Amino acid sequence: MKKNSLLASTLFIFALAACSKSETKSAADPHAGHDHSVLKHEHVPPHGGTAIVLGEEAYHLEIVRDDAAGKLSLYVMDGELENFVRITAPSLEIVVTIAGQPTPLVLRPVANSLTGEKPGDTSVFEVAADWLKTTPNFDAVLTRIEVRTTAFTAVAFNFPKGNEKG
Repeated sequence: MKKNSLLASTLFIFALAACSKSETKSAADPHAGHDHSVLKHEHVPPHGGTAIVLGEEAYHLEIVRDDAAGKLSLYVMDGELENFVRITAPSLEIVVTIAGQPTPLVLRPVANSLTGEKPGDTSVFEVAADWLKTTPNFDAVLTRIEVRTTAFTAVAFNFPKGNEKG
């Protein structure tokens, strides 16, 4: 009788241990053990702009249009759209399609004395063009961006919709 009781207790403990392991979350992946198809994973651009996903949400870009000034600002951000990521690019190119015509835009790095950002070490790029004052919607392709050690090429998006699926 004691053997059966001990055996049952041992099996129960092993069953509990096995169940708890499948629910354990990794510090590296806080969503481990969750069904991603059920979770609604949203990121909110901090400047109210358009979110552009790079890779599998490794990084994001936020693009903000200032229609009065005819200016686009591009912010390089982490995968959660929470922290700025400085890059060394001397410029970034976006090719915008307007009325069927490809129009290249070259965004230049922006210095910020408050954050210490400067060309070659910044997370913000800008460009001005008169047509941006009157064109609130366009398709575009970011030709290339390197963030830390990863290069992303031909990143297609719509402004103001972005490129995030779902």
